[in-house]
Amino acid sequence: MKKAKMSVVSEFKTGKIDPRIYGSFIEHLGRAVYGGIFEPGHPLADEDGFRKDVIDEIKKLNVPIVRYPGGNFVSGYNWEDGVGPVENRPKRLDLAWGVTEPNSFGTNEFLKWCKKADTSCMMAVNLGLRGPEEARNLVEYCNHKGGSYYSDLRISHGVKEPHNIKLWCLGNEMDGDWQIGHKTAYEYGRTASEAAKVMKWVDPNIELVLCGSASRNMATFGDWELQALELAYDKVDYVSLHQYYGNPEGDTDSFLARSLEMDDFIKTVICICDTVKGKNRKKKEINLSFDEWNVWYHSNNDPVERWSMAPHQLEDYYNFEDALLVGLMLMTLLKHADRVKIACLAQLVNVIAPIMTQNGGGLFEQTIFYPFMHLSNYARGSVILSGLDCGKHDTKEFTDVPDIDCIATVNDAEDEISVFCVNRLQDEDYVLDVNILDAKGFKAFEHIEMAGYKPNDGNNFTASPVKPEYVKNISDSEGIHIKPFSWNVIRFKR
Repeated sequence: MKKAKMSVVSEFKTGKIDPRIYGSFIEHLGRAVYGGIFEPGHPLADEDGFRKDVIDEIKKLNVPIVRYPGGNFVSGYNWEDGVGPVENRPKRLDLAWGVTEPNSFGTNEFLKWCKKADTSCMMAVNLGLRGPEEARNLVEYCNHKGGSYYSDLRISHGVKEPHNIKLWCLGNEMDGDWQIGHKTAYEYGRTASEAAKVMKWVDPNIELVLCGSASRNMATFGDWELQALELAYDKVDYVSLHQYYGNPEGDTDSFLARSLEMDDFIKTVICICDTVKGKNRKKKEINLSFDEWNVWYHSNNDPVERWSMAPHQLEDYYNFEDALLVGLMLMTLLKHADRVKIACLAQLVNVIAPIMTQNGGGLFEQTIFYPFMHLSNYARGSVILSGLDCGKHDTKEFTDVPDIDCIATVNDAEDEISVFCVNRLQDEDYVLDVNILDAKGFKAFEHIEMAGYKPNDGNNFTASPVKPEYVKNISDSEGIHIKPFSWNVIRFKR
């Protein structure tokens, strides 16, 4: 059995955790909305058509924000189509995903759903086919109290009080040639700068996310962020990052090392932001919004009937190795909690999601549900300094990969320290010695683990064998037993 030592300093906080790092995403795509969060006529639907069983699951995840309505969808979306009497709303061809959008669910329905799900909205504006005028009109519709055209229009739609949405995305993945209204960095930077200006003139209290490159693998990555930030730096608060990982070749060892690649991606974007800050002698610091991240590849080749309505689309069925990487990815985000303030697991229901539903039927929790739930509920407060001494290994794509990966957080209000740990090795145990250097009396009182599963084990509507268990008779006097190929949560209290 291998040994590892983790030294923790509880007073040295490396980053305060913004709760919005546990955000998620609902796009008008597949069954995320229709058949996901919204299904009138379902036995468990409430008076507004919202599935109460789905809301209960989302509350388990403790999600503070949900990005809406896209995604690729937003670049061709007219927000006006989704407000007002439902019977008057037009059906539109959604060119982003090749389906028909009925518009029976829109802005006001989503904001009402947010209240019931104990979350808030991260609203994206269309800077693909539309621009600054439509963006500022939407801010006025959502946030202005009354006495103007668009605020009074909202009131006429039965919503007297403003929604007061504080966080807004300036478009989506605009350097991707698949994007409706695809732009160069200069074209986007100018459009985003002007949209940001007038949006903040309507409501100076909002925060804005500048659209970064669609992924670190884009040829435009780096130059895109530099140019767009040069043009819009003074008017925005965050820059976005997007990244998905897959394992189509079945190389589990390299797959679980992808979090190292993600770490490098984050560091690179931080450097770009600070380069623009230094070059232009700015005082303001731009932080990061990693507002799309997940595993995504299982459903890439699934057929979809063109122009159908709310089809089964991008419905990945996740396995156990996916759960381990999702845990590693969220841990990586937390390691940069000083600069990564917002993140969105993409997505929340049915579409590459932790929750899967049946139309008219039940639901189940995917394997990735559990690491996200554990971190969202227990990793609150601050990330604290820790050093890890463990073995390393090489994969086909990576060298010097730590056998295990760990992160520690402290919740001062609860006087509690939590350690999260993944063992990447499929056939070797570890004993983890957690040494809290500057605080006496902390004892491990709970150990939650997911272990004993094969890489391709997963859950479905008929059986959910992959789930966390509580370790009995926990003691940290001789170290914590970390089983091979496992997810672990160890909580300490005094």
